[in-house]
Amino acid sequence: MPDTNVASPALHEPWAMRDKVAFAGIGTSRFGNFPETDSYGLGCEALNAALDDAGLKPSDIDGLIVNRIPTYERFAEMMGINPQYCLLTEAPGRFSGVSLALAAQAIHSGAAKCIALVYGNNGRSVRMMYGGGDSQWSPWGMTSPGATHAMMWQRHMHQFGTTHADLGHVSKAFRDHACLNPDAVMHGKPITLEDHARARPICEPLKLLDYCLINDGAVAWIMTSAERAKDMKRPPVLLSGYARQDAFHYGSGPADDLWYPNLSATRSVYDRAGIGQEDIQGLGIYDNFSPTVLLSLEGLGFCPQGESGNFVKDGALRLGGRWPTNTSGGHLSDSYMQGWGIIAECVRQLRDDCGERQIKDVQAMQYICATNIAQSLILRRGA
Repeated sequence: MPDTNVASPALHEPWAMRDKVAFAGIGTSRFGNFPETDSYGLGCEALNAALDDAGLKPSDIDGLIVNRIPTYERFAEMMGINPQYCLLTEAPGRFSGVSLALAAQAIHSGAAKCIALVYGNNGRSVRMMYGGGDSQWSPWGMTSPGATHAMMWQRHMHQFGTTHADLGHVSKAFRDHACLNPDAVMHGKPITLEDHARARPICEPLKLLDYCLINDGAVAWIMTSAERAKDMKRPPVLLSGYARQDAFHYGSGPADDLWYPNLSATRSVYDRAGIGQEDIQGLGIYDNFSPTVLLSLEGLGFCPQGESGNFVKDGALRLGGRWPTNTSGGHLSDSYMQGWGIIAECVRQLRDDCGERQIKDVQAMQYICATNIAQSLILRRGA
């Protein structure tokens, strides 16, 4: 295995963008199966909700980033927006965090003052399978992201002695949270650890309840400077820190180092945000598959590598636990919005908008995305 260890740099000066950019509005569409519309229509629904949330009009938007919506031109036309900054980002879920960083950089540099970021996905109604056919993994007999994650978890079990049963504590915690979220696709559908163990096998060792949902929906964020956000309708949520480390040495096979080096490099997010891990009250973790959550916890140092299975057994990820995670239900039980909905939930937590699933006295939330573009960001309650 090549030496891919990446040091987590300590910053000796405050990060220039710390607390300079804020979320001013959040909106989501319905989640489910809506063949009568498409990603444009769902995106408009979410952005109109975000505009109302922020107390803004379409004419107040001078920047636009869209994701999984085919063209920004058509979407801007539908919304009546004529931005001075616009961008279409790539479809993979890792680009939720990338899109956020690009918007923050544009605002901080003065390229735009108020940016709408909109994700729209009609994957369920068009029967998007996220696998099969030709793919970058086809030469190895794997034609889906699920297959690569299954192989990585097989390696983790072999190397560290973890088990499939360890994943059940992730799936059940997130389903319990979804049962407190009236907008979640799996609201009112509780599961037990036994249900997880007996679920239909998909790709060994992963089973049905280890996989994210496929559904239609959209998410919109409105971002602006922290200074401008103070005068808007809702309490601002600040972007305190952001870190990213890419790693493409795997070629097109599964990550044989379980993304640990590039995830570990994103621990620099704490220096950038100016707070420690102990100051974080809740997590949003990209959970396309249940093993990704455990790999994320190890990579960011919430527990030593190989010990995540034991770490989650005592309810650490549940509401009331030390690190309540994916309180909306996440991709596994709320809606598969490829990171966009998880970040929206972090914002809602910091505005005390979450009702029964609200984390008590929350001041800071951390988002983690484990891919070959590994990312972490810290959001903080505005003053």
